[in-house]
Amino acid sequence: MIEALETDDRVSLEVLDRSECLRLLATAPVGRIGLSIGALPVILPVNFALAGDYIVIRTVPGTKLDAAARRSVAAFQVDSYAPDGSSGWSVLVQGVCSEVTDAAERASLAGSARPAWAFGGGTANRFVRIEVSFVNGRRFRRTHGEG
Repeated sequence: MIEALETDDRVSLEVLDRSECLRLLATAPVGRIGLSIGALPVILPVNFALAGDYIVIRTVPGTKLDAAARRSVAAFQVDSYAPDGSSGWSVLVQGVCSEVTDAAERASLAGSARPAWAFGGGTANRFVRIEVSFVNGRRFRRTHGEG
């Protein structure tokens, strides 16, 4: 169910249901993963793929993989915004992240997952997945001619 809230006479805000959030999530080329490292928040841009009930990120050893090894809770966010400010949306996912260790699953992901954000050419051959446990999203639209 999509719930619409009228904020004023110029802007409408929709609360998006899970299926619409997942549909929008699958259209975004880049997302942001939010983790806690040493009790401090870290937000990193990543390429990703949606695989069933998981967000999958190709990576190298480091921050994301360390968080996955600890089975940390992660936040993941994607959005889109019209340059003229007429509309936009944002989707937030929260869930436990873990490293994909099964050899067959890693081989399958290697052929289908997007390349890593900053590393290519086979350098990034590890995979982190985030359970799509909690999902919420919002979309806003300005009425025609307002803005």
